[in-house]
Amino acid sequence: MVDTVSSVYETIGSLAIDQELHGFLIGEVFPGLDIKSDAYFIAFENALKELVPENVKLLRKRDQLKQQLDEWHLANPGPINDQAAYQSFLRDIGYLVEEGTDFEISGDGLDPEVSQIPGPQLVVPINNARYALNAANARWGSLYDALYGNDVISEEGGATKAGGYNPIRGDKVIAYAKRFLDDTAPLSAGSHADVVKYQILGGELVALMASGDMAGLETSKLFAGYNGDEGAPTSILLRHNDLHIDIKIDRKHPVGSADRAGVSDIHLEAALSTIMDCEDSVAAVNAHEKVGVYRNWLGLIKGDLSVDMTKGGKTITRSLNQDRQYSGVGGEPLKLKGRSLMLVRNVGHLMTNVAILFDGKPVPEGIMDAFVTGLIALHDLKASGEFRNSEHGSVYIVKPKMHGPEEVAFACKLFNTVEDTLGMARHTLKIGIMDEERRTSANLKECIRAAKDRIFFINTGFLDRTGDEIHTVMKAGPMIPKGDMKGTAWIKTYEDRNVQIGLKCGFLGKAQIGKGMWAMPDEMARMIKEKVGHPIAGATTAWVPSPTAGTLHALHYHQVDVKARQRELMASEVSSLDGLLTLALIEGDSPTEEAVTRELEQNAQSILGYVVRWIDHGVGCSKVPDINDIGLMEDRATLRISAQHMANWIMHGVCDESQVIAAFEKMAVKVDAQNASDPLYQNMAPDYEVSIAFKAALALVLEGAEQPSGYTEPLLDKYRHMKLA
Repeated sequence: MVDTVSSVYETIGSLAIDQELHGFLIGEVFPGLDIKSDAYFIAFENALKELVPENVKLLRKRDQLKQQLDEWHLANPGPINDQAAYQSFLRDIGYLVEEGTDFEISGDGLDPEVSQIPGPQLVVPINNARYALNAANARWGSLYDALYGNDVISEEGGATKAGGYNPIRGDKVIAYAKRFLDDTAPLSAGSHADVVKYQILGGELVALMASGDMAGLETSKLFAGYNGDEGAPTSILLRHNDLHIDIKIDRKHPVGSADRAGVSDIHLEAALSTIMDCEDSVAAVNAHEKVGVYRNWLGLIKGDLSVDMTKGGKTITRSLNQDRQYSGVGGEPLKLKGRSLMLVRNVGHLMTNVAILFDGKPVPEGIMDAFVTGLIALHDLKASGEFRNSEHGSVYIVKPKMHGPEEVAFACKLFNTVEDTLGMARHTLKIGIMDEERRTSANLKECIRAAKDRIFFINTGFLDRTGDEIHTVMKAGPMIPKGDMKGTAWIKTYEDRNVQIGLKCGFLGKAQIGKGMWAMPDEMARMIKEKVGHPIAGATTAWVPSPTAGTLHALHYHQVDVKARQRELMASEVSSLDGLLTLALIEGDSPTEEAVTRELEQNAQSILGYVVRWIDHGVGCSKVPDINDIGLMEDRATLRISAQHMANWIMHGVCDESQVIAAFEKMAVKVDAQNASDPLYQNMAPDYEVSIAFKAALALVLEGAEQPSGYTEPLLDKYRHMKLA
């Protein structure tokens, strides 16, 4: 859809560039770079002439394969009873490709945050400057603050967290943190809880105990540095599993004054990397919204992004953190980065955007993203800003929603073209492969091979992967309830194979193997218990929904030596495709009417709660209350799985359209009530035919089976344009 009403374009050859985007590039991005704008636009136009037909061809292949799969599953409904025959069919149509000989990725030019150091990873909508800054600054987090404000610490015994500072709760926090120190950096005798003074003697950390005895660290090499005087340090720096721990000492601080050793806080190195997201968590359908995305990326890269905000009745300015300075063990200066390594997630191959027209048609958004985010990243490569993002001169682009090796190869060809246009060395633009589509999972080794000289991560994602699973085998039969999906054979095989294949391809000590999001930001106690499974599984990183969650998830990377765990897993064989291609279909009796109603209402409420913000307010990611009023992080991946699941049940008669519509209308009333305190919110009920958001949400289900790969973006974009008009 071309928004010709509100857009005015600058014509350059066969390009028409929205004036707002053109003005941003000319006035804000090009200054300071040795790139001529005319040459850049000519190169972009030439790239489109070559790449757009290839992009279209790849998308057409997706449709052709889907049609062949539909025909096969209609002829062979139900579970796969003969895996050999099924896989033979998939190879015949080109869905499965021939697996080549073993190889290893290069790993050249990668920063240690992605190649060497396991730790948490944040994903944040880049169009929200405050969120982006908070995420970039989440390289370090206060353990005391993270524990105090969450359910990790129980409220029993008067340890409530409401109101002002509660010393009972504070004591519980401190005791928890001191136990963490005992587990991670134990003393040669006694507990950190018994220390009355820390000091540096002969280049080693020494603790004076309440008993009058002296104790050093059980493993002296964990001591990495300090601040202040050796006899009275203000900061003790430890290094464990390549992550730093900063013990803050201040006897004048309200907390430190009550602590035996004067410890006022413990800072953990937490979110080592952050994905600045232009895709699933962002709503950007036109030039104005894309400029907001690109402008924040520019500010982050140049280091001058700032936001004024009100806190405690005062206006404060949020900007990027400075690096942290210490004295090393021998007294030499030691500098540690104060910010996450920033990655940028571009849009995939499917969507187009009206910000630029090529031969009168909206340009493929993934191509535009690569050219613009790559151009902006030149400021970092030329060290023209206050900070360096990549010390190794790389640009980290996460590429989502690719189907199989051909599409990965196409992304690499696009990156080659961008590098040539911008005068970058080959493989400066690194690629992160999101393993979230079934054809990529089934051909992961060959996907990695296609990008072996520039790959920096592979990452599993339960929600998008499940959405594609449902859509791919839509015709086979009714899917099991959504809540049962995590216990299926294909999910376990998918998660295992991702790590196994990554390790076989040489990721150990070279690149990230990642796991998906913890979507419940208010349930940190549960996260502490469960998310340790990600490093145990051999993942060097996993996604968290907030800086606080990043600080708490960092505890897991002290509990688990991930690189040692990966070395153990190196000996395991790659799990069979049989498990990956096992269908999660309802077998036996259909769900009861009560169970169907419950499932439909849960899905409808989830869809509506997210879509109404996307369509009406352009919010692509937020904490949305679920049907039980528990806040969950929602983005397009959660939307995709819910919409596809409902579409599947309609197709196979588990429910009908009237039941779905009834569920949506009932849940619209609930979602309206959940948003009643928002003065800008527009109710969906009872005028359902008037509410564009309601119609968009319902269309995602009723038209879900026909959507390309089951994606939600085409319909969201369509209805967002209607809302803007």
